Amino acid sequence: MSEARIIDGRALAAKLREGVAARVETLKSKHGLTPGLAVVIVGENPASQIYIRNKARMTTESGMNSFEHRLLATTTQDELLGLVEKLNDDSAVHGILVQLPLPDQIDEAAVMEAINPEKDVDGFHLVNVGLLATGGDGLVPCTPLGCLLMLRAEVDELKGKRALIVGRSNIVGKPMAQLLLREHCTVTIAHSRTRDLAAECRNADILVAAVGVAHLIKGDWIKPGAVVIDVGQNVVPAPGKGDGKTQLIGDVEFEAAIKTAGAITPVPGGVGPMTIACLLKNTVSAACRQAGINEHSL
Repeated sequence: MSEARIIDGRALAAKLREGVAARVETLKSKHGLTPGLAVVIVGENPASQIYIRNKARMTTESGMNSFEHRLLATTTQDELLGLVEKLNDDSAVHGILVQLPLPDQIDEAAVMEAINPEKDVDGFHLVNVGLLATGGDGLVPCTPLGCLLMLRAEVDELKGKRALIVGRSNIVGKPMAQLLLREHCTVTIAHSRTRDLAAECRNADILVAAVGVAHLIKGDWIKPGAVVIDVGQNVVPAPGKGDGKTQLIGDVEFEAAIKTAGAITPVPGGVGPMTIACLLKNTVSAACRQAGINEHSL
């Protein structure tokens, strides 16, 4: 059996961003509307800082306005909620993203719920969570949306496929299940307490790994020909590269899995780029909804 096709998240994300930029240009020229994304970061988390810089750069490259708010790690919850309220009221801001994690003194759930659901481009507000669960039309979390777009690009017919999601987080696992149910997949959610996880994996036509445990899913657990989406982003020591050197690996044992899978995402270069591209996509969707514009007409 030949090795699995590598699903190129960078290429798919670049294509999606091109489409976003074209729609932004149409919004500007026909409606005089420039979508705006406000990103709030609290503290000096190095990984978050890099992520924020990438988001800001890609936002402006897509023709949108980027508003950055960098707050001290000592910021109080009331101060952060006050900023969110101002952004809710700012007509130039169509999308609000508060970078997680937040410092211990701040209740993340309270902050997420303070964001106007129409500007909740992360898709974490309970209104958007409820719309997704009940088949409504809300903003969808970026990482699961990116995974779905990758699956649509790779699989001709999702309907009827057996899909296994390893991980039950509110950010990835649960919304991913809802999205695949919408596609008429037969969906199973597995987690750390699942009995015989290997057997569950071997039965899946589509496997989405989002548990955050490096190489938890072994190569011989993959059903021959299955499509594997690896959401894992695990920083581990890099073998043979000296003390302090690290590398990023996924939840799936990639080198072994490519011998069995039909297609698989790499880490890095798979899901990550699609997450940012979907954030831009959500910002355009939010701007259209707030302006009463049918985004499908762009």
